[in-house]
Amino acid sequence: MVLYMCGAKWEKVVFIGEFRAKIDDKGRVVIPSKLRKELFQQNIRNVFITRGLEHCLFVFPENMWNMQTEKLKTLPFTKGDPRAFTRLFFSGAFESKIDRQGRIALPQNLSSYAGLVGDVVIIGVGERLEIWAENNWQQYSKKALESYVKIAETLLNG
Repeated sequence: MVLYMCGAKWEKVVFIGEFRAKIDDKGRVVIPSKLRKELFQQNIRNVFITRGLEHCLFVFPENMWNMQTEKLKTLPFTKGDPRAFTRLFFSGAFESKIDRQGRIALPQNLSSYAGLVGDVVIIGVGERLEIWAENNWQQYSKKALESYVKIAETLLNG
């Protein structure tokens, strides 16, 4: 799929998979090589990290961050829920450059929000990555798997 935005042409990155990683003592995590390759093939070297849902972190490549920003600009700021969501989404956002070792820096406030210490799970979720504390991911995925068929039927047939 090819996307056009503001006159620029971007290939849409589709992230898939589940990977284990560790937070180092400086609060950095290595983006798995398979995922990094997807980014580097499109010359993407910066990512935007923000609070995700269910206490994970969302990690957007720069082009997808720009698209998400455009979507959120259309929300009515005069209504409470969109206002609260955009405040939390953007106030927690942090831009991180992918270094030569494939690491990104995670700010302390975001790591604390997601409970990230030591072992983490990085998952590909289409246009973004999510970073989870390993125990939170195990609990969440176990619960979600119990209703996977029902969710699929509702979303795909409803």
